[in-house]
Amino acid sequence: MGILENRTAIIIGASSGVGYGTALRYAKEGANVIAGARRLNKLEELANDAEKRGFTGKITPVKCDVDTEGDLDRILDAAVSAYGTVDILACIAQGALNDQRDFEHTDAANVRAFMEGGPVYTLEMIQKCLPYMKKQHYGRILTCASGAGIRYTPNTCAYGMAKAAIISLTKTAAMELGKYGITTNCFLPVATNQYFENGSSAAAIPVNIMNALAPTGVFGKPYEDVSPLLAFLASEQGSYINGQIIEIDGGMGQVSPATIMAAFGAMKKD
Repeated sequence: MGILENRTAIIIGASSGVGYGTALRYAKEGANVIAGARRLNKLEELANDAEKRGFTGKITPVKCDVDTEGDLDRILDAAVSAYGTVDILACIAQGALNDQRDFEHTDAANVRAFMEGGPVYTLEMIQKCLPYMKKQHYGRILTCASGAGIRYTPNTCAYGMAKAAIISLTKTAAMELGKYGITTNCFLPVATNQYFENGSSAAAIPVNIMNALAPTGVFGKPYEDVSPLLAFLASEQGSYINGQIIEIDGGMGQVSPATIMAAFGAMKKD
């Protein structure tokens, strides 16, 4: 029996990367997953993937844009209609990722886009799920931040602001919701995703460079390297872990991003 057997989980941002890997892991551990993202076709591929692997948990795709409050209600309604409650909430999606800027080119509109697509929707989803978690005196909330929220990272001004806000939100929720049997933790992943793989973000470093920079000698993968800890934190066994900010990055967070980017720039010139 899996450690999430018969639990109901909502995962926002499940169409790729860490969200996709986490949804698969939760299904493997027996959870019924309501998987949300903008790309419904990718969510359907996810559900088929879990079914082909023979996982006991079911994945239900729900189209969800985090900038649309009605969509947040829709994904919660899908969980409650099918399973009566929500036990686990993982807010992994982050909007505006294709609009990374340095300090001088960041404006208020850019900041608002990152905030709405990160800490604002995360706050709203926690608040929407809270009545169900309070009623059953059980809940597991996982938020997703980044090393850019705790240390300088080039070309991520608004993104870093949003991730710092998520970290602060996590600590507040952990302190104020713990009395209801709810734990809230934040993870900071560094793992392969579309931005690193196709270079679609100014802040992304090619995968082969990340492999070389990683202290463990490998650039982690979402399902294999990141999702196991997220399953543990979402389980009953994680009941004594609350308010923690956990970097899941193979130790890369201990290396200055500014140093990495400077080295990468020098390599490109050569």
